[in-house]
Amino acid sequence: MKHRNGRPPHAAGVFAAACLAAAWAGGACAAPAPGYDTLLQALDRAPVLREAEALRAAADARVRQAAARPNPELSVEIEAIDGSGPYAGGAARETTYAITQPLELWGQRRARVEAARSAAGAAGLRALDARWAAAARLALACAEAEAAARRDALAAEALSLAEADAATAARLVEAGREPRLRQVQALAAVEAARARHAEARAAREGAFARLAAVAGLDAPVTAVADDLLEREPLPARPTAAGEPLPVRIASAELAAARGGVDVARLRGLPQLGATVGRRRFREDAEAAWDVGLTLSLPLLDRNRGALDAARAESAAAEARLEDARRAALAEREAALAALRSAAARTAAADAGVAAADEAYRLGRAGFEAGRIAQLELRDARAALVAAREAAVDARLQRARAEIDLARLEGRAPFGATP
Repeated sequence: MKHRNGRPPHAAGVFAAACLAAAWAGGACAAPAPGYDTLLQALDRAPVLREAEALRAAADARVRQAAARPNPELSVEIEAIDGSGPYAGGAARETTYAITQPLELWGQRRARVEAARSAAGAAGLRALDARWAAAARLALACAEAEAAARRDALAAEALSLAEADAATAARLVEAGREPRLRQVQALAAVEAARARHAEARAAREGAFARLAAVAGLDAPVTAVADDLLEREPLPARPTAAGEPLPVRIASAELAAARGGVDVARLRGLPQLGATVGRRRFREDAEAAWDVGLTLSLPLLDRNRGALDAARAESAAAEARLEDARRAALAEREAALAALRSAAARTAAADAGVAAADEAYRLGRAGFEAGRIAQLELRDARAALVAAREAAVDARLQRARAEIDLARLEGRAPFGATP
């Protein structure tokens, strides 16, 4: 007796199992989207990176502005413009043209420039952090899309296996070797597999849509190539290689906050200005030079509120730095543990796939020969599907651990170069 698609029953089972193995390996049936390395090269187009670069450029511009000296002030003063007696009609009018240049003493300009440079350094580190964060998001979107595509293919092939088993059960029922209940049970298993396939297809479409959004692709993603799930993670950098990027950012922000304290303190000191003027006397058409000094008196406003605010911001930056150091250490240890766990889980899952594959092959042959019951075959099929899904999950977990570690180490995942 032949299967309804024209293949012998045993050949149908072997073909379905081979398809399932190909699906687990990640075969694609359509032209895939660009790979991770290709997408990473176009990362500069990402809006979040354009924003970070613009903020870095703004911080650099503030450094240039901080180095600018204050503008001079031009003043015109007219005395004795009118009056009585000899001052009537402005006969004794005196006109003075003066320029006053504020003098930045006490290191005010230097403190302002240093604070701006510290802030620009923090902005540059944040731009770099945004680049690695974008690379991590892209890698995660690619890995999740690959995993979703594999799960969809697995669900499709699991449906094919269930249909093949149902066809064999129908043949055995027709031959009187199995009760009709077994055929009904097989058809129920087919419908359950079809529902799981629909769920996997929806999850795949969602993962493809997220990948297109993260990568900034104009065309929708219809297929992905196996790229990241089979890559081996990079060895972890030694702890002495340098502080993690989040710690460096917090340290730069602390330096900027301390610079702000110096700027606020110096703004509360007296401000000095030098004046040079030229006075003209209308009465005898003569002229004379005037010089003078101006000194602000910080009696009513000594910038106390701004200084207290700057000191509070500096204290907050110190707390953030301490928290960043603790968090970076804990997150690194967690990422390394997850990486070790994922490696062990992947090896175990691959061994489980091999065992489940052999068990299903033997179960299929025994079922067709009438030596085992349909329930045992269904259990063997479910174990095979579960083993292959576990292998996909293990590889995705391994990719996520590498992505987390790369993010902490300030690099692109899997050693790629953006």
